[in-house]
Amino acid sequence: MTNARMDAMAVMFPNNYDNMIPEFTEIRQMGSLPFASRYRIVDFYLSSFVNSGIDNIAVLTRKNYHSLLDHIGSGREWDLVRKNGGISIFPPYAIKNIGIYEGWIEGLASIRNFLETQKEEFVILSDAHIVMNFDFTKLIQYHVDHKADVTIAYTRDPMPEEVLKEGDPSKGTFYALDLDDEGHVTNIDINPRREGLLNQSMNIYLIRRKWLIDIVDKTFLRGGVYFVRDILIPALSTLNIQGYLYEGYSSRITDMKQYFIQNMKLLEGDNLSRLFSGGPIYTKIRDDNPTRYKGDSRASNVLVADGCVIEGEIENSILFRGVKVAKGAKVRNCILMQDTQVGEDADIEYVITDKRVTVSGGTKLSGSESFPIYISKGHVV
Repeated sequence: MTNARMDAMAVMFPNNYDNMIPEFTEIRQMGSLPFASRYRIVDFYLSSFVNSGIDNIAVLTRKNYHSLLDHIGSGREWDLVRKNGGISIFPPYAIKNIGIYEGWIEGLASIRNFLETQKEEFVILSDAHIVMNFDFTKLIQYHVDHKADVTIAYTRDPMPEEVLKEGDPSKGTFYALDLDDEGHVTNIDINPRREGLLNQSMNIYLIRRKWLIDIVDKTFLRGGVYFVRDILIPALSTLNIQGYLYEGYSSRITDMKQYFIQNMKLLEGDNLSRLFSGGPIYTKIRDDNPTRYKGDSRASNVLVADGCVIEGEIENSILFRGVKVAKGAKVRNCILMQDTQVGEDADIEYVITDKRVTVSGGTKLSGSESFPIYISKGHVV
């Protein structure tokens, strides 16, 4: 078995799918989007890396990165405070060579000196828009066993509705893989408007570090910008590019509707246990009291983080840390983010509140599963 701890590092790009869900990413990037009552999407990537023995992680941010910096901090919660390796965050303009990159090629070129000085044999490149619990040691072993030049992780999923309807690349780029019987990737379609299950890339790629530096140098000098379009697709016939099927639980966040649906799926059946059945998922610690249910409060089919105070009724809902639901209030089919306050006798259904929202007493709000009402951070309604 390959020793992942010694042989692999990771480079993450947490901004690339911000346009898919602009309501949230106006103030944060996709990687720091809250999910599952107490986590951020980036937690699932960082935890998967650490659980797989990968303790050298670089994060290339592009904009709206303050929330991510605050959340990750020194990396202590993920045991990434280290003399060698650990977590390295590269905001734009933090050092001379790093600006606001357009594609992965520009981003990787900006940290070329950093990559050159690392010791690991392999690099895992990834976005941060999928909730998962990924065992990267299996990916690395598959790559080694198949003598691959590049290995692409993929799932069997349909294309997002936005791609099928519009095919608008400004919303996000999605890749469908064609594979032969030996697992070689023979074709990569960009935003294909095909229905049904496809081999959809997870935008997770494994490659040898020295070869990555060399090919990025050559591609960048030719004006290349995008890793898949400018490196992988032209090399499909000359490189051994393998596809690795990830069969664990995963949730793709592609718009507000899917954000709502993918969160709510954790209230159904064994989805929650499937997501957390791998290694533990770590997140930033907040020292809160246990959630308190007071008086005649009622709760049914809910996922509630610590620090909440419930005096009213909550049903089929997900509550993040520090949420308060006052006496007489009714909360149904809602996602209430950190420190939301729902006043007395308020009645809300199919509502998503961002952090520190106040729903005034007596307020009635009702959205739908396909069009939940969103209240932005800090607002009072």
